[in-house]
Amino acid sequence: MSQTDIYTLAGAALFVIGLYGLITRPHLIHKILALNIMSGGVFLVFVGIARRVMSPDPDPLPHAMVLTGIVVTVSSTAYALALAKRIYSETGMAALDAPDVIEEPEASSG
Repeated sequence: MSQTDIYTLAGAALFVIGLYGLITRPHLIHKILALNIMSGGVFLVFVGIARRVMSPDPDPLPHAMVLTGIVVTVSSTAYALALAKRIYSETGMAALDAPDVIEEPEASSG
């Protein structure tokens, strides 16, 4: 098993773990962390793919994409955390589940 295969399999495993967390966890912070784990898996696959060329030097394009992706991930994580904080302050809940009891407006008898 080559180094490229190991990086690709590890990246795919991280992506699947993050996807599982994104689907099964209702809490917003857990979803944000799951998205970060998924992006780490994608970055690992890109680094593994960069070594596939036959020259002794790796292809610089996937490395540039990973660096750009890290910057985008950090900024989107900061925005998502600020949004989660706002949702919590407005609703008192930090999850995306709907409440069990839905209050219906009272009919006014006139």
